[in-house]
Amino acid sequence: MLAQFLISLSLHKMELHSFSLQGQLSILQEKIDHLERLLAENNEIISNIRDSVINLSESVKDGQKNPEAINFSQGSVSELFPSASVLPAVDSEDCLFASKSGSHGSDMLDVYDILPFDNPDGGVWKQGFDITYNENEWNSEPLQVFVVPHSHNDPGWLKTFDDYFRDQTQHILNNMVIKLQEDNRRKFMWSEISYFSKWWDGIDSQKKDAVKRLIKDGQFEIVTGGWVMPDEASSHYFALIDQLIEGHQWLEKNLGVKPKSGWAIDPFGHSPTMAYLLKRAGFSNMLIQRVHYSIKKHFATQKTLEFFWRQNWDLGSSTDILCHMMPFYSYDVPHTCGPDPKICCQFDFKRLPGGRVSCPWRVPPEAIHAGNVQHRAWMILDQYRKKSKLFRTKVLLAPLGDDFRYAESSEWDQQYQNYQKLFDYMNSRPEWHVKAQFGTLSDYFEALRKESNVNEKSSNSFFPVLSGDFFTYADRDHHYWSGYFTSRPFYKRLDRVLESYLRAAEILYSMALVQSSKSEKMSVFPSVDNYKLLTEARRNLGLFQHHDAITGTSKDWVVVDYGTRLFHSIMNLKKVLIDSAHILILKDKGAYNYDTSTPFLKMDDVQSSQDSLPRKTVIKLTSQPRYLLLYNPMDQERLSVVSVNVNSPRVKLLSPLGKPVAVQISAVWDGATTVSHEAYQISFVAHLPPLGLGVYQLLEVQSSEAVLADYNIYLRNSRQEKPDRLFKIKEMQNSVDNIILENSYMKLWFSGMSGLLENFILHSPKFG
Repeated sequence: MLAQFLISLSLHKMELHSFSLQGQLSILQEKIDHLERLLAENNEIISNIRDSVINLSESVKDGQKNPEAINFSQGSVSELFPSASVLPAVDSEDCLFASKSGSHGSDMLDVYDILPFDNPDGGVWKQGFDITYNENEWNSEPLQVFVVPHSHNDPGWLKTFDDYFRDQTQHILNNMVIKLQEDNRRKFMWSEISYFSKWWDGIDSQKKDAVKRLIKDGQFEIVTGGWVMPDEASSHYFALIDQLIEGHQWLEKNLGVKPKSGWAIDPFGHSPTMAYLLKRAGFSNMLIQRVHYSIKKHFATQKTLEFFWRQNWDLGSSTDILCHMMPFYSYDVPHTCGPDPKICCQFDFKRLPGGRVSCPWRVPPEAIHAGNVQHRAWMILDQYRKKSKLFRTKVLLAPLGDDFRYAESSEWDQQYQNYQKLFDYMNSRPEWHVKAQFGTLSDYFEALRKESNVNEKSSNSFFPVLSGDFFTYADRDHHYWSGYFTSRPFYKRLDRVLESYLRAAEILYSMALVQSSKSEKMSVFPSVDNYKLLTEARRNLGLFQHHDAITGTSKDWVVVDYGTRLFHSIMNLKKVLIDSAHILILKDKGAYNYDTSTPFLKMDDVQSSQDSLPRKTVIKLTSQPRYLLLYNPMDQERLSVVSVNVNSPRVKLLSPLGKPVAVQISAVWDGATTVSHEAYQISFVAHLPPLGLGVYQLLEVQSSEAVLADYNIYLRNSRQEKPDRLFKIKEMQNSVDNIILENSYMKLWFSGMSGLLENFILHSPKFG
């Protein structure tokens, strides 16, 4: 029986750039830059004029005619954009160009240009400013307050996913079912489906029915509905989409619901890609939290913390999604009711005296009773009113939660009972002009849209339009959260490898499933088992997109748990690839025979553990052909270099059509200077159609026409070894000077001390 080897091609093409024709290009570039500047400046002016008009109309409506109040909330055009007062001439062609390109609204690059990124002391709101208001502002229109209870459950961070579930998460969800049914005014929401699905699998039908009723009655809401709350900087869009689909399909199958609002309170910076994906998934609204404190302060002064987030390539409004940016330092209770954390902490009733947690400002909460309800209700209403001054409507969101909150039954009672007393008192005082209640995220956005007359199908000018991203995030001083972009690179790579295998396996499995249905002989194809492996792999990949997983911000033992999950899924996907390719490449389908003990194919690499590097399999050649199966998982034709290891340099390679293929033989190094004579790397250019399979033949021959690679070895001391019997190896005396390698495509500079790449230039062989 012939042994077969399977390789998944996922090589990337290197794009080569030309830097010639500088004269004409520079002139054209100057014209483009000029037009872009004009467009940006005009967008800034229009956006700020619109915002000023909105603020002016609000001030007149509220009876406020103090110019300082208007200036405080909005600022003037000349203050925000000094360059806007002196504009170059604009001709008709420029206007025509501007009308057809660019997004309408502000761009974050413009915001970054005008911010000083300083950090003056703002008073009780350290990173902001003092907020004042007129008590009569709500006389004609009361303040609507939605207090939104939530619990942020990291699928791994200080504990592993399973440990968190066992110790905390399952208790949160169990208590949720009981406590929400005690009072239909209570609300709660949940985000991470990885946890929810695990909990769902372990509860009885009575609890499941209760959850469905709570969702139907609007007491319980699923927000975002992804497998996790993903990182938005290190994750690839393939995995972001995949984990969102996995969560949504689970919800559709088990609960029959589809989320409509996004909730991202803990990713370390926010990407417009996530906004785009949520919009395309049918979302209308989203919320973000971790944004640089200087940007939050700037947006608060402009009352632009709520905006339509638009992709910068969008010439219309098809990508717009209404986004709410939380204004303060954190998503915990001390930083969500208003600008003063010392006061807000007093309304986190889990911190009542006698509990395990307390307020760091050393002023504890008080249980609400008839003797203090008036004073305490006025205290928190003052915070609500001040927070509302940062927004354009009289609808206010006040999240009530933190990490792994509501795990104990007592906390449900502490929070819900005390807040309900506050709500009842506020609502009973018509002269306070407030309506306070528990709500979900969608409750808030529905009220916001109604208040602002924003139609879901069109972007109303009431809210500004913004394009761009919110990186890099800093939560205080110069504490920039950028290290996680590259931390734990081994596991970031493992993530990308699993993504590649998953996509390839899903496509091959789908093809094999169709093929297996064509005859009874092929019905033994393990479709059910492989489907389970694919599902597990998608969920393990999804779990790793969590903002404490792919980022590398978890504890070491948690990272090992993630790595083990990724590793096992890679191994399982190799099995799916082998099983699927087996059924597809057979010419005689009647010869199909599935045997788990003797797989028809083998992969060309082996990895022994989650923290080890993969090793290439050495293919043992004979005069009889060994078959090398290549698969192109891309939907486009591929021309790629493929490398495999063989045990003999006397090699001949035949294409799928039986024609000889040019081969280069390179050394496999046992160490820095020693060539192995047990293995040789052969490289060749493979040509495969879209989603195509190709079978190449490898043979050992008496005399090979393969090209041998030459080597220069840079040494500080001579090796004093005999010349290699196969490869031409030239010893070069190393120095501290740079080592330069160059061909017609590129020039590389390496450090003479470390041997590491320091600089490179790509150039075209045509223009030099």
